[in-house]
Amino acid sequence: MHYGYIGLGNLGAYCAARLAQAGFALSVTDLDRANAAECEALGAHWVDDPGELAARVDHVITCLPSPQVTERVLDAIMPRMRDGATWVEMSTLGRDDVLAFAERAAGHGVRMLELPVTGGVHLAARGEITMLPGGDAELVDLHRPAMEAMGNRVFHIGPLGSASIIKVITNMLAFIHLKASAEALMLAKRGGLDLGQAWAAIQASSGNSFVHETEGALILNGSNDIGFNIDLALKDLRFALGFGREFGVPLDLAAATEQTYVAARAAYGGEAQSPMIARLLEDLLDTDLRAPGFPSKLE
Repeated sequence: MHYGYIGLGNLGAYCAARLAQAGFALSVTDLDRANAAECEALGAHWVDDPGELAARVDHVITCLPSPQVTERVLDAIMPRMRDGATWVEMSTLGRDDVLAFAERAAGHGVRMLELPVTGGVHLAARGEITMLPGGDAELVDLHRPAMEAMGNRVFHIGPLGSASIIKVITNMLAFIHLKASAEALMLAKRGGLDLGQAWAAIQASSGNSFVHETEGALILNGSNDIGFNIDLALKDLRFALGFGREFGVPLDLAAATEQTYVAARAAYGGEAQSPMIARLLEDLLDTDLRAPGFPSKLE
């Protein structure tokens, strides 16, 4: 099958490159051709715009920053996609967006598969990110080889709309864990502990988390660079809080974490990296969280 990939940002560029590396026929496009360098080096074909790409390929994959951008891309690709083609959407969307977009695609004879991912950009770079498809089982099976090229674990969550819920849940937990890790590290620093040893002790304890091991390390380096910004975190937290209202679930920790991100956005801007919420504590207490030997980026 010939796939078209639209959206080569921090995540999309790595996922598309893994498809090319696995030998899939692949065409790509993005607002900035420089983002396609690795894909082209691996044999992918550059196409100048989404509409032209959609007309050339069997199926289209998109990885875009917001529902508004997705809607604009749909305007370009839906009239030109082949009847019976699949549109695979990897963006993080609300369930209502997913269902509305699927209905729109069906009007053009196109079937939709939602495919949010989780684990972090560094795992996408290694082809080890977790794939969370939602949609008809036969579509999941049809595109499973492509999913397995991009990631190392695939969980079919259920029908369309279900994957959007689990994706928001996983991100909500990650942001809460990040806030907790920052507070724990600050307790250690203000308590006079060696931060490197404290980080390692937490890692080996019942209080450990994936976020502490990864983003916690970047906080101690000071780079905070995970390829995911504050605006995206706020978008996902608002999706989570919306689900909480819809399903009647109080989300106290998510609500408090959202307010931390609101404060971080006011202080550093929406393009600042998500772990910059730790910098709020550093600035408030005039105490840095630096320790030698920690990486500036995750590998």
